[in-house]
Amino acid sequence: MSLQQVLAPQLQQSLALLQAPTLELKALVEQELQQNPVLEEVALEDMEQKDKPERDGEPTPEVPDAAEPPPDVTFDPATEKAHSEPVDDFQAEFERLTQLDQEWRDHFAQTNLPIRHSAEEEEKRQFMFDSLVASTSLQENLIEQVRLSDLTEEQRPIAEMIIGNIDDYGYLKSTVEEMAFATSISADKILEVLLVIQSFHPPGVGARDLRECLMLQLEREGRQKSLEYRIISEHMEALGKRRVPEMARGLNQSVEDIQKGIARIALLEPRPGRAFLPDNDQYILPEVFVTPMGDDFVVTTNNEQIPHLRISNTYKDLMAQANSSTEVRDYIREKIRAGKFLIKSLQQRQQTILNIGREIVKRQRDFMERGVAYLKPLTMVQVAEVVGVHETTVSRAVSGKYIQTPQGIFEMKYFFTGGYQTATGESLSNTSVKQSILELVKHESGSAPLSDHEVVEILSERGIPIARRTVAKYRSELNILPSHMRRKY
Repeated sequence: MSLQQVLAPQLQQSLALLQAPTLELKALVEQELQQNPVLEEVALEDMEQKDKPERDGEPTPEVPDAAEPPPDVTFDPATEKAHSEPVDDFQAEFERLTQLDQEWRDHFAQTNLPIRHSAEEEEKRQFMFDSLVASTSLQENLIEQVRLSDLTEEQRPIAEMIIGNIDDYGYLKSTVEEMAFATSISADKILEVLLVIQSFHPPGVGARDLRECLMLQLEREGRQKSLEYRIISEHMEALGKRRVPEMARGLNQSVEDIQKGIARIALLEPRPGRAFLPDNDQYILPEVFVTPMGDDFVVTTNNEQIPHLRISNTYKDLMAQANSSTEVRDYIREKIRAGKFLIKSLQQRQQTILNIGREIVKRQRDFMERGVAYLKPLTMVQVAEVVGVHETTVSRAVSGKYIQTPQGIFEMKYFFTGGYQTATGESLSNTSVKQSILELVKHESGSAPLSDHEVVEILSERGIPIARRTVAKYRSELNILPSHMRRKY
């Protein structure tokens, strides 16, 4: 026997809701709607219309801060405890439900400030949703091309077997010999069908390596006699290491011609199946919006996409009926409490994300106004202290979430980064330093690219103390080649 800490089911649910991005959140709530009969979803417009006559001429009530515990549920992510008060009096429970509905409407009334979209923006937005159709995988596309091809009935099963060994990037992952051994079909027959598949769309599909993939694309365009075809077929290893002088000597060409050939090779597709990857259908749905308004910024949450729930009046009335059995009342009471906790968790999730978004905007105001170069160091501990939650709660709240700013859409984690103290005493984030390195490389001389040591000296002159190994690390993260491989002869 041993003592161990176990998260309560309600706390696990709250953490899951907090961490889930909007699209996953909708799926979680849909699952709860199916399991809890007392919950029902209501349109935001209905909530607002229902709320108007009750609040006409009255000031907007304040929304409880996310750091404060809900009236009937105590929730502390730092200590990871959650419990609910038992309520036996039906009338008191109904009054709590009424208060909960009012708070939920008040929350959206304050945090979901109207964002006016132009007719053009609305049209683009609707087009995006209308364009989301079920995608076809690369394998399904190739099978369809097999049906339309001139392959014989004997060859089609071989074609399907080959396609089954082609990965999502379009490369054949088994050799002809391995497939022949596994199926007892002659290698010649398999190779014959493979050549047909390599003529399918997209160009380069069915290749066994990068060299063959690039050559297939050039052959499709009739460029077998081009310089780039010779570079790939005869000097693929030197091309990978950018040994330009070696390729120039081997092909008896000038360095300038070799560089032009390499530039044309760069236009080819190294992963033919990329267009069919399911990730291409994913789109980003911002959780937080930062809108300039005069000299300030207004921060709002994406409440439009959050499911709006309430406790069904039918079950409230059923509980109030005197002839309801004890079992029925206990069952309904349990489901109502679970529904109340879910609604409060959703409200708390939105308020927590909103508070974090406001603090990010407050601390990164220069970034909002001027761009990436003015991003400041920021830690989750700093934000957690202001918001009034544990830093692990901040980490969960920003995980997989995006914020739409005047500078573009960024992952919320993007704003949490370490930094440096400049010679003038200003704080500069790691991201800003990376941006400075990127700008230096963009504007360097092609014949004399900057070494890591030279980059260190330039940044030091700008008051940014940085080690050479750190520059090498950032350069690698930015996918920038070493100076000797960036040289243009």
